[in-house]
Amino acid sequence: MLILLLLFFLGSLSCSNCCCLGGAQVTAYVQYGKASYYGEQFHGRKTASGETFNKWSYTCAHKKLPFNTKVKVTNLKNHKTVVVRVNDRGPFVKGRIIDLSFAAAKKIEMVKDGVVKVKVEVIR
Repeated sequence: MLILLLLFFLGSLSCSNCCCLGGAQVTAYVQYGKASYYGEQFHGRKTASGETFNKWSYTCAHKKLPFNTKVKVTNLKNHKTVVVRVNDRGPFVKGRIIDLSFAAAKKIEMVKDGVVKVKVEVIR
């Protein structure tokens, strides 16, 4: 019986593509694509979550991720990263996967380019 329990325990540790939290498996979410940013023209307007958009906050718009999800965005041109929180929906331009606030875009040095290739990873 002890051997069976040990085998079960060791088998549960071999979770190769997930992280086990409180007995639930969470699969890592990683997405590659193009990011853009939005700022002045939306500053002070309501977001899809009901919050007021602040271009100086580290927030983003994503089409599907739940509100308040934190994601790490990496600019693949210079490998700079920023952690942002989803509080809006979008982008609504074909080929883009995320819209960053102006502050977030500035932190990963993408303002001059406007649109850059990025890696998006859910961190919580």
